[in-house]
Amino acid sequence: MTLRASVAQIGSVPFDAAKTTDKVVDWINKAADDGSELVLFPEAMISCYPKGYDFGCMIGVRTPEGREEFARYFNSAITVPGAETDRIAEAAAARGIQVVIGVIERDGGTIYCTVLFFTPEGGLVGKHRKLMPTASERLVWGYGDGSTLPVFDTSVGKIGAVICWENYMPMLRMAMYAKGVAVYCAPTADDRETWLPTIRHIAREGRCYVLSSCQVLRPEDFQEADRPDMTPTAEGFLMTGGSAIIDPLGEVVAGPVFGEETLLSFDLDADVIAGAKLDFDVAGHYARPDVFTLTVDEREKTPVRSVTS
Repeated sequence: MTLRASVAQIGSVPFDAAKTTDKVVDWINKAADDGSELVLFPEAMISCYPKGYDFGCMIGVRTPEGREEFARYFNSAITVPGAETDRIAEAAAARGIQVVIGVIERDGGTIYCTVLFFTPEGGLVGKHRKLMPTASERLVWGYGDGSTLPVFDTSVGKIGAVICWENYMPMLRMAMYAKGVAVYCAPTADDRETWLPTIRHIAREGRCYVLSSCQVLRPEDFQEADRPDMTPTAEGFLMTGGSAIIDPLGEVVAGPVFGEETLLSFDLDADVIAGAKLDFDVAGHYARPDVFTLTVDEREKTPVRSVTS
């Protein structure tokens, strides 16, 4: 059994959820035209990854200008479900393709870095909220909990998602392996040369396909008033991509590509996943449950605003 999968390496229209959704739908159609049954988009695709922003904050200091920046970012986040998710669901259904996409989700007064899952038959079927925002991300993004660690069926096995540097959390990786993940999505904002060995290791460790998608973003992609105070690379980029597809033995089968918007595609093969487990199954015959156990708290942590007397 095979599944043609694509990784869309594109950039947001920063702070504009509607225009970014238009772009996403265009690339869903491009992936479907390529024959893909699954397409992955980058971390924080809608509305944007705020690279270079500090929101006017230092320890003990917040500025009015930073609060204005955050308000623009907050207002460009999306509700789930909402108008943007409806459009993606319609595109997925019309083209018969599964979609996995990073968004900035607004819930109450907090925003989250979230991955959404869509199927042609079910529309929006689930989400994963980033458990551990990295460094300054913690200033603007809330923390997910164990209730959003789903996996869903594909023709070659279970699909799940782990966002950016969550992939450096060994217990989170192990939780996904224990759920039987075969198509491991790693949407990211990390375009450094150290990222490729990370996802190659995960593929080899998990004996799964890894799909990694990162944005390509330039200062001119922002409205002039919204451009971050950050020096781009010599080539003029804020984010350079580096998206790739890795097979279950850790071999790079598509990408990495830098400095351009592109679609990477590959036919995932269930027999390759099975064959890779001959000598190593991290959640099976190599797991040593007599020595190690992993407990995952998958209860939803109820927000204070929802408590009633």
